[in-house]
Amino acid sequence: MDPFPSPMDEFNRRLIQYVHPQNWKNPDPQPVYDMVVIGGGTAGLVTAAGSAGVGAKVALIEKSLLGGDCLNYGCVPSKALLHAAKQAHAAKTSGMALNQSEFFTNAMNTLRKKRSEIAEHDSAQHFTDLSIDVFLGTARFTGPREIEVAGKKLRFKKACIASGARASLPPIPGLSETPHLTNETLFNLVDLPKNLTIIGGGPIGSEMAQAFQRLGSQVTLLNAGPQILEREDSRAAALIDTVFRREGIAIHTGIKILSASGNSDSQTVVFEAGGKQVLLQSDRILVAAGRTPNIEGLNLEVAEVQHTKHGVTVDDHLRTTNKKIFACGDVASVYKFTHLADFQARIVIQNALFFGRKKASALRVPWVTYTEPEVAHVGVYPKDAEGKGITLRRFSLDFSTVDRSKLEDETEGFAEIIIGENSDAILGATIVHPRAGEMISEITVAMHAGFGLGSLASVIHPYPTQAEILRKLGDAYNRTRLTPTAKKILGFLLKLNR
Repeated sequence: MDPFPSPMDEFNRRLIQYVHPQNWKNPDPQPVYDMVVIGGGTAGLVTAAGSAGVGAKVALIEKSLLGGDCLNYGCVPSKALLHAAKQAHAAKTSGMALNQSEFFTNAMNTLRKKRSEIAEHDSAQHFTDLSIDVFLGTARFTGPREIEVAGKKLRFKKACIASGARASLPPIPGLSETPHLTNETLFNLVDLPKNLTIIGGGPIGSEMAQAFQRLGSQVTLLNAGPQILEREDSRAAALIDTVFRREGIAIHTGIKILSASGNSDSQTVVFEAGGKQVLLQSDRILVAAGRTPNIEGLNLEVAEVQHTKHGVTVDDHLRTTNKKIFACGDVASVYKFTHLADFQARIVIQNALFFGRKKASALRVPWVTYTEPEVAHVGVYPKDAEGKGITLRRFSLDFSTVDRSKLEDETEGFAEIIIGENSDAILGATIVHPRAGEMISEITVAMHAGFGLGSLASVIHPYPTQAEILRKLGDAYNRTRLTPTAKKILGFLLKLNR
């Protein structure tokens, strides 16, 4: 079972009463279920609620905390902490005195309070009220059409594996024996770490690096790859790197971690950089180096469900090798996002219960790294397309060209839209800006609806807004269509009209 949040204050007691009530009594199983869902995170909850909503008999199994990673250890607490860190940064940059220890204590109290308030929507009672049989316990397949939980057998017509993922532990000598934090324990902190070492420069590591640096820790970010945010465009990653260093974060990329050691009061990481060994001491280590699917103990072989170290194997319809069993969310997806888990669950409902043929590959998935500025992306990256021999056209503008950005001193960042060689169909986009996550949806809608880049120029944007940059990118594309021949024709028409 995943660790329960601590400290056990009024907020965490309320959280647990919602998402894993200690006095919960599992119901008696029905003779057969239309859908049995393993996992009570976003993917599982949406699958269960949606299936029950169309009249299916549904059972939902969760071994730990309903709400899964997002509510308990991920999206909800991390964004609450990022908000607090932004407030601390604004106070310090404006010259206000800040008691960092007291501020951190208040921020963590607020985090736990907000999480407990949101938890009601993911509670065991809420899903029981939706006519779903909620079972708390560890699930294991006992056959291709049967699951056991807490000594009870559940037979099903269809099932969905949505057991999620957890933080990976990289094979660093001594790390498993060294006290360390992951996203599952980070938000249990009561005292602000004076020094924090973060292993992994992906989205989680980068977000928490900036948050804790702003809250008052001295953060060192270690990344094996050549840049932080390795998935992102190099220009976007370089901009975030610059911001981080300016805020005081020590960044080491292209390094190899040789060992970790220490006790609960002090830990040491030894890494190699530029041919030299560096010894780094801190009072906390956060491991944010990828995710591992939760498939242990499910007895997937008995269910005739194939899997690898990357998770449950599914086809484009999210079916496993047992055609009666589907899988979605982090346990079966390369991209591990809450919003993607939600939409994959919708595909499972249609395909499992209504003979649907919806394809996961048809989803256009935007994502955001919630640093400041944010990094938002949807579609292809130029480096991937060019690696496949696809010729692209890139249209990019800095936010220094946008009046609202100038007025609010938010000119650091850019928006770039990628189109093909012979049409204006949008293939991808990257936005780096404090509100990039809000703007990327306009591009996603355009891609979903089949609107080309040129069409953005005809959409009236309120003035002044940050999103005006998207209309400007449409204008930039349309100007390229004004060929010398077109100019001559327009000149001729102007003469006729004089």
